[in-house]
Formats: sequence, structure tokens, C-alpha cells
Amino acid sequence: MPGLKEIRKRINSVKSTKQITKAMKMVSAAKFRKAQARITELKPYAEKMEQVLAGLAGSVGTGHPLLEVRPIKQVEILTLTGDRGLCGAFNTNVMKAAVKTIKELQAQGYSVSVSSIGKKGFDLFKRREISLRKSWTGLSGKINYATAQEIAKDLTENFIKGTFDELILVYNEFKSAVVQRVRTSQLLPMAPIKGEEKAADTVDIIFEPNQQAIFESLVPKNVEIQIFRALLDSQAAEEAARMTAMENATKAANDMIARLTLKYNKARQESITKELMDIVGGVEALKQ
Repeated sequence: MPGLKEIRKRINSVKSTKQITKAMKMVSAAKFRKAQARITELKPYAEKMEQVLAGLAGSVGTGHPLLEVRPIKQVEILTLTGDRGLCGAFNTNVMKAAVKTIKELQAQGYSVSVSSIGKKGFDLFKRREISLRKSWTGLSGKINYATAQEIAKDLTENFIKGTFDELILVYNEFKSAVVQRVRTSQLLPMAPIKGEEKAADTVDIIFEPNQQAIFESLVPKNVEIQIFRALLDSQAAEEAARMTAMENATKAANDMIARLTLKYNKARQESITKELMDIVGGVEALKQ
């Protein structure tokens, strides 16, 4: 059995770890509230853009390079992970889904290229010796629309010039503070936009310069919004996962402290009992 000094040292060590995990949980909770507010604010805008596009599609020619469906030869996988760990299975789940998708596509005879957002994804692909066409790191906590525009510009330009024929996005979709779901969705080519027979949102609206020009401008803008939405989704999911992981770590630390304290008290009691027995034995020996 370990000595009293060793057990006491372990208790102090676990208490120090508990303070760290508790502090990290509080920081993640603050970041999570901000990230949740951002994704909540963006969703109505994204939904309204889809409505406007649907309304315009009913009155203009819908031909656009980003809507072009062509024979698939090259597929690109874009993974979205965090730059840091200590968030449970957040990053691992995304990478498992990405690797599974890559293997399935290769088994079907498609060529696959990979791009990644987030240092954790970059590091995993590097360890697996999977070359990346493009990578973006250092975005955690610094997500803005300009970043989404930069990423969207690279993806749309490469899609239009034929670097790949289909783009699949793999990321964690935020559902709630305790639920994050890995989502695999096709980003390019964009799904065909179906025009409504009568779009109430576009009635009596004057378009400048014209409906066709606005439609062609909004299609790439919609790609930017989808990427921005995925970035915010992933950020909120990451902070929620980290908050949960740190809460579980704090609880585990409390349980370990309780077990070690009980062990320490038992060892201390045994030590005291042994000393008393030695004293009693010594007294008995003197009496004889």
C-alpha cells in the first residue's frame, strides 16, 4: 500500500487538476453562449436567402456554374475540426466520418482529394500520410465572414475550373448544449433551386440591375453563407463539447479525491493503530 505522503501528494495533484478543469468549463461556457447567439442570429438570414433564391429561380434562367452537375471523377472532402483538444470525441467523430467517406468513395472508383479546416484535422491527415490540397488553421475563436468568403472563393474557383466535380463537407452540427451530430453533406454542386409558382417575397419588388444578375450574385453568396453557417455550427458544437468534457473531468476528479481521501484515512488509521500496539507492547514488556 502506498505511504501517507504519496497518497497526500496524489490528492493535491488531483485537486490542482480539478481547479484547471473547472476553470476551463467556465471559460467554455462563456464562449459557448457567444457562439450559440451567433449561429442563432445567422439562421433566419440563411433561410431568407434560400427563399429569395427560390423566388428568383421561378422567373430567371437557373443556369449557373455552381449548379452544374457533371460526371463525377474527382471528389473533394472538406473536414471541419477544431484547433484544440480537450473536447471529448468532438474532433475524433469528424475524422472517423471523413476517413469512412474517403474509403467508400475510393472503393467506388472515384479519385479523392482532401482539404481541412482546423489543426486537429490537419495533424491527423499528416499522421496518416494523406496529402492535403488546402488547409486552414488557427481559426478557433476568430471566425468571421471574411474567413468564410476566403474559403468559399477557393472552393468555388476550383470547382468551376474542374479541379474536383463534387465537394462534400464533414463537420459537427450543433443541436444543443449536450448534442452535437456529425453531418456529411454535399456542398457543391449546389442542389437545384426550385422556383415557386408564386413567391410572395418577390412580388412587387423592383430588382436592380435585374433579376438574372441578382440571382447570379446570390448563388455564390449562398455558398459563403453555408460555409459560414458550418463554421459557426462547429464552433458552438466544439465549445459545448469542451464544456461537457470539462464538467465530466471535474466530476471524475471529485470522485478520485473522495476515493484517495478514504484510502488516506484508512492508511492513517492503520498507522496509528500500529503505533498504539507498539506502545502497548513496550509497556507490557516493561511490566515483566
